[in-house]
Amino acid sequence: MEQGSSGLRRLFSEVAKFGAVGGAGVLVNLGVFNLVRQATDLQVVRASVIATVVAIVFNYVGFRYFTYRDRDKSRRTREMSLFLLFSVIGLVIENGVLYTATYGFGWDSSLQSNIFKFLGIGIATLFRFWSYRSWVFRALPVREEPVAGSGATIADERLRQRVP
Repeated sequence: MEQGSSGLRRLFSEVAKFGAVGGAGVLVNLGVFNLVRQATDLQVVRASVIATVVAIVFNYVGFRYFTYRDRDKSRRTREMSLFLLFSVIGLVIENGVLYTATYGFGWDSSLQSNIFKFLGIGIATLFRFWSYRSWVFRALPVREEPVAGSGATIADERLRQRVP
């Protein structure tokens, strides 16, 4: 049970860190989106794509150096390639929701655009969390340390203690 609760604690910590970086990324995304919409004549989805790309860059830095700083760093090119691949899929999900609301239903006011932009971010975030933790920022294998004075590892010793 102790090992299970430790794993649950680590997952909770990871979700909290992901949420902190993601929350800041949402603020960046919505801020850039509204700034581009107000400062330019770009269509709503184009402004959203620009904002999403800025947030992707912001989030990569936050995830790599805060949320997943303890994860495998040996294959950075692979990591960045997968991050970009899954981020682009998230971009399509996020902006697909906004596109459907804007051009499918004609919901184009500033308030409606922000609501559907936020909804799209939320749906895409679920996909991103799963894909980043599963494929991009891979956990390092657990090192099994030997127990002093025996040939067993700590994991072997824990298993032995549970078996009567």
